[in-house]
Amino acid sequence: MSASRTERLLNLLIALLNTRYGLRRGELRETVYRAVPGNEASFGRMFERDKADLRKFGFDVETLTDLGWSEDDPATTRYRIGKESNRLPDVELDPEEWTVLLLASQLWERAALGTAARSALRKLQASGAVANVQLPAGVQPRIKPAGQAFDDLIAAMHARHPVSFTYLAGSTGSEEQRTVEPWGLGSRFGHWYLMGYDRARKAPRHFRLSRFTSAVATLEREQFSPPLDFNIRRELERLPELPLRTAVVDVREGRLLALRRRGVATGAVQDGQFDGGPSTPPDAGYERFSLQYRDPEVLAEELASYGLDALAVAPPELADAARRRLRAAVDFSNAPAPAYRFAGAPARPVRARTSEDQLKRMLQLVPFLVHNQGLHIQDVAERFGISRQELEDDLQILICSGLPEGYPDDLLDIQWENDHVYITQDLDLKKPVRFTVDEACALLTGLESLNGLPGVAEGGALESVTLKLLAAAGEEGLQAASLAGPEVAPADAGTHATVLQAIESRSQLRLTYLAPQRDTVSERNVDPLRLYSLDNTWYFEAYCHSVEGLRNFRLDRVQAVHPNGRSIPAGTAPAAGVPAKLFTPKDDDTVVTVQLTRQGRGLADDYYAERTAELDDGGLVAEIRFGNTDWLPMFVAQHGGSARILAPADLADAARNWLAASLARYGG
Repeated sequence: MSASRTERLLNLLIALLNTRYGLRRGELRETVYRAVPGNEASFGRMFERDKADLRKFGFDVETLTDLGWSEDDPATTRYRIGKESNRLPDVELDPEEWTVLLLASQLWERAALGTAARSALRKLQASGAVANVQLPAGVQPRIKPAGQAFDDLIAAMHARHPVSFTYLAGSTGSEEQRTVEPWGLGSRFGHWYLMGYDRARKAPRHFRLSRFTSAVATLEREQFSPPLDFNIRRELERLPELPLRTAVVDVREGRLLALRRRGVATGAVQDGQFDGGPSTPPDAGYERFSLQYRDPEVLAEELASYGLDALAVAPPELADAARRRLRAAVDFSNAPAPAYRFAGAPARPVRARTSEDQLKRMLQLVPFLVHNQGLHIQDVAERFGISRQELEDDLQILICSGLPEGYPDDLLDIQWENDHVYITQDLDLKKPVRFTVDEACALLTGLESLNGLPGVAEGGALESVTLKLLAAAGEEGLQAASLAGPEVAPADAGTHATVLQAIESRSQLRLTYLAPQRDTVSERNVDPLRLYSLDNTWYFEAYCHSVEGLRNFRLDRVQAVHPNGRSIPAGTAPAAGVPAKLFTPKDDDTVVTVQLTRQGRGLADDYYAERTAELDDGGLVAEIRFGNTDWLPMFVAQHGGSARILAPADLADAARNWLAASLARYGG
């Protein structure tokens, strides 16, 4: 779609919406298509494509014929769009319901569903002004999608295209190519799962996204139909949790305090045997521990990140998984460096904007301006996530669009000369279009994820706003059953309540905290500022008086916490903006150039990359600030072949040597 086609479609939409009896093709050609060259046959093909595009946007283009005449006669066939075609019904929300809805819309911190949630919220705001609500003090729950594969699967699932990918089978430990019709995506046991029809096995199967070993390829020329009444949450509830198993791990003396707390010291293996296989005592300087786990891949990711400080001894599949991750990290780190050129800003894992996006945005923009008159043009641009120039391009198209006659009163009337935007003629575009499937899924799944959040789940607002949105979303809302997010309830409700109370009362806290990267337990006084989560892992941002700066603390690493009797000094407040940042870059941090594969490119967002360069294979090169560069080899090992260090050269060399030595411990 070119800009001229965008303008033509908008004019065609306005014309068909504002006719009671319908318009004939000849009338439309003389008005909407007046400047389009070509003969009657080419015009007919263009008109049919344009009607198909409007139907793709959800507008029902009605065909009317005079009594006794056929639709094949263009002289007697008329076209129109009903006034309520594809219009979002009015949704009246009280302040408590707006509060819950705003929390739900902020859950998706990034990726395609984050964009969809913001778009859906704008549509609701375009139906009427947002109530003057106050979000819960300092609480920002968030859902963290599982990388680029999540976005690719969502797009394929909603477009009903099959997908293919390479998968590490849990039953055999081997990589296999899978072609799947994606029915649903959901979170269970702390992991994201795809469920769909496996064409090779001719049966429904579920696949854990963390076991994908390749990018997701979408088979765009093929379509499928999912089962009726499919509900991913119901299906995943039938999925049994993996049984508890025991691992044997050798840990370097005096290191890995967090891992030691979870394990039990075992000493030497009795009779030199373990699980039927030979075993030897730990090397000098190491101690042997046994610890429980459920998924070998999860524990292997952790153990690989510890390098020489930990060695998986048994069972063999755990050692193999750790070795495989280290091998992938070594191979990627030793590969030739790609050619790249940095762009001015970090790339986001969302598809590029198109003219189709522009038309969708303009259909939101008009009703938004109708109900929010006089906003500053920069505020409007920020609400829509675009630059001021992009917004002005939209407005220029809008003010040239209108009814076929083209008289002044037949055009959209928008002014922004004093930098405040007003619209006085809306040509019946004052109601937003219905939710897309992505928008309905983002809001309804977000609301469902809030079920366990203290202070939200107890009231009736969550249930009532969910029912109202289901009614407004219609058929698209029913498709939200194909997506199920994690519950964002905190695991340690007591610590969560203590920190939340301190934020609300502006009370200082005394904290005993375990820092795994530094292998230390420290006590410190902190000013808690806000709570936030990534899935069900909760953090709180605080000013730490020991380091005299902002720090983020994981609640599950807090060993003790209580008010120390002091108040938070006046003027101490969290930084503006949503979401809260998990990492706070500082001026004296080291700027590190990192290469990320397509599977790992989401890390550029996670670590707030300052510049990025796109690679031909779908990966990225990113510049990221790190305060503690000693941690970089652990970072590379943890992501097992999805990330490597390119510069500075000394840090890249140190990471390669660290990885090679760690792999050698496993006989690699």
